[in-house]
Amino acid sequence: MDGKNTNRLEEFRAYRDRMNDRILSDGGHLGIKRFFNLDSGAYRDGALDSKTKELLGLVASMVLRCNDCIDYHIIRSVEAGYSDAEIEDALNVALVVGGSIVIPHLRHGIETLDLVREEQGG
Repeated sequence: MDGKNTNRLEEFRAYRDRMNDRILSDGGHLGIKRFFNLDSGAYRDGALDSKTKELLGLVASMVLRCNDCIDYHIIRSVEAGYSDAEIEDALNVALVVGGSIVIPHLRHGIETLDLVREEQGG
């Protein structure tokens, strides 16, 4: 992978953290803070465990074509312990549901998975 791609995840994480801190600062909008809390809560263990919910988030993100969301859920899916084969199976579901318009996001997701695995040293 080239130098640009190897830093893409670092840049994504730094930007996400910086902007979330800004958005959720003490002077931030109460409705926005509530939505962020609702979003976080949706991925906690419930009738479905949090690990399963990460794959659901990944599939939804692919179908909605949100690369930032795809990055986030791939990182979290790897952290949750999913294998590449399991993540790729979820990406296949997203492709079938979303159709060919999802293909560029599939490419992005596979690249992200490769970058995360590269960070892990394999």
